[in-house]
Amino acid sequence: MVMQREADANLWGTAKPSATVTITTSWDNKTYSVKAGKDGKWKTAVRTPKAGGPYDITLSDGEKTKLSNVLIGEVWICSGQSNMEMPMKGFKNQPVENAVEDILHSADKELRLFTVKRNSRFTPVDTVSGKWNEANPASVREFSATAYYFGRELRRMLDVPVGLIVASWGGSACEAWMTADWLKAFPDAKIPASEDDIKSKNRTPTVLYNGMLHPLIGYTMRGVIWYQGEDNVPRYKTYADMMAAMVHGWRAEWGQGDFPFYFCQIAPYDYKIINYTVNSALLREQQSKAELMIPNAGMAVLLDAGLEYGIHPRKKNLAGLRLALLALDKTYGIEGITSESPYFRDVTFQNDTAIVRFNRADMWVYGRNGLKSKYFEVAGEDRVFHPAEAWIERSKVYVRSEAVPHPVAVRYAFKDWVNGDLYCDGLPVSSFRTDNW
Repeated sequence: MVMQREADANLWGTAKPSATVTITTSWDNKTYSVKAGKDGKWKTAVRTPKAGGPYDITLSDGEKTKLSNVLIGEVWICSGQSNMEMPMKGFKNQPVENAVEDILHSADKELRLFTVKRNSRFTPVDTVSGKWNEANPASVREFSATAYYFGRELRRMLDVPVGLIVASWGGSACEAWMTADWLKAFPDAKIPASEDDIKSKNRTPTVLYNGMLHPLIGYTMRGVIWYQGEDNVPRYKTYADMMAAMVHGWRAEWGQGDFPFYFCQIAPYDYKIINYTVNSALLREQQSKAELMIPNAGMAVLLDAGLEYGIHPRKKNLAGLRLALLALDKTYGIEGITSESPYFRDVTFQNDTAIVRFNRADMWVYGRNGLKSKYFEVAGEDRVFHPAEAWIERSKVYVRSEAVPHPVAVRYAFKDWVNGDLYCDGLPVSSFRTDNW
């Protein structure tokens, strides 16, 4: 396994009732003692050194247990729904781009992978099923692609051991990863009162928190990456507040302060294929709001990395890379990289032209094919949007349509499916709108 470096890293378990448990760490030969409760449960923390290993940890309550091949480095929790769960081998007839070559070259004894097996529960449990694996073609093939690409970039840049713990379930709702207490502000979330109320193993509120997250809470780590939101598109109105409540709840229970929380904005896809009648750009808008609401958070924009006919985009390398950029910049302080996409600042109207400005755009925006974008629309007082010509001059985007002589609102890429074409410093701009209609 991997333990978080230079930290008071939590260890816990069960022993003989009321026994004294001794723990010896081979990196400093220090011995810790903790007394188990009458139920046999115990918990303590050991001080970890700088990155390195492998080391051993020996535990005894009269009977010895030895943990071998323990590395000290950086630990991240990786959670969400199917786009986090999607393995490097892909799903059937849904491949991951460049996976064959990347799996081939994936062997790395200092990248360690743990996948929490699916577990939906009515009440919180204390244990998970799964095992640590060193990265190699066999283990990486079955492991989350988004998480793998994230971890690979951390290994390349930090040159320390990295441990990734994936707890994800395809199709899962945000509500499923939360407690009943955190969901009190969201009356539409139907908390199960009994096992019979669990109509969906991955969508019912609280069940994945209980079965998959609760056992991990307290495992000393650096931060969390998250890729979820597709299931919440029909319930988009509460998503920013809900996500903020979830992150606040996770942080409160972990007791590690405002640890980093980096997440993917959902990628474009034609949601009409699965009979969604809500524009998924409204959920992306909520995620953009959440990024600014949640302390120590960051959003990886994937507006150029979707798949029109598939809800599982192939470009998982971009998802992992952009999450890694956020961590390397904001958490590890590596200079010279850009990690945060620009976002809409304001719009002014001059006669028939809208002039749009952006925050976080010191290097100015540009189009994929020059200084133009094909995804802007404008509307007048009638609130009817028309495709518009959009051109870029220095730091501003100018937008105009002959069909709208007096524009009052602008939208960019505000649809289910687009292939975003507006960038700044190598990162795509999120879809946005200036209206609230």
